[in-house]
Amino acid sequence: MSGAIDPTLHTAALAAVEAAINRALALSPHSNAELAKLEDCVFALHCTAPAISFYLHPGAQGMRLTGFHHGAVTTSIRGKATDFTELASAKDPTATLINGGLELEGDSAPLIELQHILAGLDMDWEAPLVNSLGDVAGHQLAEVLRSTFAWGKQATSSLTRQLDEFIHEEARLSPPRLEVEDFYRDVQDIGMRVDRLQSRTERLRQRLQKLRD
Repeated sequence: MSGAIDPTLHTAALAAVEAAINRALALSPHSNAELAKLEDCVFALHCTAPAISFYLHPGAQGMRLTGFHHGAVTTSIRGKATDFTELASAKDPTATLINGGLELEGDSAPLIELQHILAGLDMDWEAPLVNSLGDVAGHQLAEVLRSTFAWGKQATSSLTRQLDEFIHEEARLSPPRLEVEDFYRDVQDIGMRVDRLQSRTERLRQRLQKLRD
């Protein structure tokens, strides 16, 4: 199934998953408190086959899911259902996330925080989606969600570090911290050289003025 899902079914699926997440959060006060720390974040999950998009809005009142979002997105993951399934079965999920068919954009750290929170919940991703979308699409999208949020119970700090290195060093989405510090040092050095040159120029101007007088 690769076409777009009917909008009515899309809305029903989002509502069902949102309700399931919030029921699980209600049984885990600590997870709800941790989720509140991500209040200003928006996470986009784009599955291209079957075609469906989720936007996750965490907050103090729980999780809200929408099918559309027109503002900034904190982190976005895009790929086919098979790409997400590959992530779930990988021996090295971090390497698969970086080198596989999934496209990751944005800040990795909040995504890891969200993933860690949802991975700790007792969630049945499949039941609400199968009830809303049917067996085939429901199972596929349940795999997408399960793959995204259930594999990182191990070494989240290591995952964060590896993703940070990928985003800064390999993808070059933002400059490394040391590179930024070197740049600022270079700017400061140039500024000091300009100041010294201006002082020498001023002294030379004064000498020339005295000679004219």
